Amino acid sequence: MSPGRKKAGKPANQKTGPITLAVDIGGTGIKAQKLDHLGKPVSDRTRLLTPAKATPKKVLAIIGKLAAMQGEFDRVSVGFPGVVKDGVVYTAANLGNGWRNFPLQAELEKHLKRPVRVANDADVQGLGSVSGHGVELVITLGTGFGSVIFVDGRRIHLELGHHPFHKGKTYEDELGVRALKKKGKKKWNKLLGEALEDLQRTFNFDSMYIGGGNAKAITLKLPSNVKIVSNEQGLLGGIKLWQDSAR
Repeated sequence: MSPGRKKAGKPANQKTGPITLAVDIGGTGIKAQKLDHLGKPVSDRTRLLTPAKATPKKVLAIIGKLAAMQGEFDRVSVGFPGVVKDGVVYTAANLGNGWRNFPLQAELEKHLKRPVRVANDADVQGLGSVSGHGVELVITLGTGFGSVIFVDGRRIHLELGHHPFHKGKTYEDELGVRALKKKGKKKWNKLLGEALEDLQRTFNFDSMYIGGGNAKAITLKLPSNVKIVSNEQGLLGGIKLWQDSAR
């Protein structure tokens, strides 16, 4: 059995609609899962490690392996940890070199021979989490700090991770994985609490959703309008890229 592979799920009924291969690219792992036309999983999740100094060539190779492990599908959605516009990557601070102006969507379509849609990973996490009502802020706590805001279901990508937050340092400086390891869980949670207060004052959001691998490190008591969401939403939101007009 290939590394990271889980037992395959039941095959989808192709007659009900297209099968989407949802891919979530993270700083430490790249995950994939097939979804039916309603966004329900029809295979088990597979995961492979993100290679060190993850260049486009290396990441494309990993996605190709995951696609082969998942079997047949009709289209692909990808969550990417950086700024993405119209399928083109502009930044990838937590990956390797070669991503600036890289046409990831077009390259994946050639590589996988299927239609592909690509968006920021926090955006995809949000698409799988929000209710579609009011002002909803989504942040992801992983290798870096991702963010997106939704207003009545319409998404607006944010790059809060690189915005000044505390003593001249950014949200990503203070709340990314390096800060968690360096400062320890107690200090990191204190800073997270301060960040949540700042973000509430800034956006006056109705709801906030926190995802990402380091959400499991949260120990502070969260406000009633803030909740932790499963990392699975980073894959399940992939179906919404095919329904979301605000690409």
